Amino acid sequence: MSGGPIRLDLRGTEPDADALAPVALHLRGGGLAAYPTETVYGFGCALHGEALEALAHLKRREGHKPFLLLVSDASAVPALAWTDEARELARIFWPGSLTLVLADPDATFPEAVRSAAGGVAVRVSAHPVARTLTSLLDGPLTSTSANAPGMAPAGHGEAAMAAARALGADERMWVLDAGALPPSPSSTIVDCTGPTPAVLREGATPLARLRCVLPGIDGH
Repeated sequence: MSGGPIRLDLRGTEPDADALAPVALHLRGGGLAAYPTETVYGFGCALHGEALEALAHLKRREGHKPFLLLVSDASAVPALAWTDEARELARIFWPGSLTLVLADPDATFPEAVRSAAGGVAVRVSAHPVARTLTSLLDGPLTSTSANAPGMAPAGHGEAAMAAARALGADERMWVLDAGALPPSPSSTIVDCTGPTPAVLREGATPLARLRCVLPGIDGH
């Protein structure tokens, strides 16, 4: 009989690469994790086929709603189409609460993270746990809000654990409890797949700041 999600208490510590290495190994082996970001806790996995299926099943994904990717830096996803505007936004705002949607012209990435139009959403998290994990993975970490249907996204480790349990997660889910996160809006999402970057969702990085870098950005 399988057990429930496993909680790792990171509160009051500053986890380094040595402390998080077992988590990276777990993810590379197809495991799932709930982890803190600078906005909310997220559920995620490595780009592992069975893990992606398990994450989609856990989140009750209906239809095609791709996961976004957390990466260590822009060089981690060279297969994506980096426009000059996207590179400038990444240079100024990463790590931070700005998600960029980039074209995947050769369909390098799995359908679970690619939109119907062929875009892949990527971000570099400013939270030390998420940032360290992406560095240790040497590849992207998927991210979707840690919550069950009808629940708010988890803002602290206990809520992430409760969400994992409510969704029926088993011991393949490791919950990295770093305590409470400061309240923050969701990340801003900018579509960089077309000729002019366009804001799809304004969040923690305001449109006014984006326009200081790219005056012609489409803010709808």
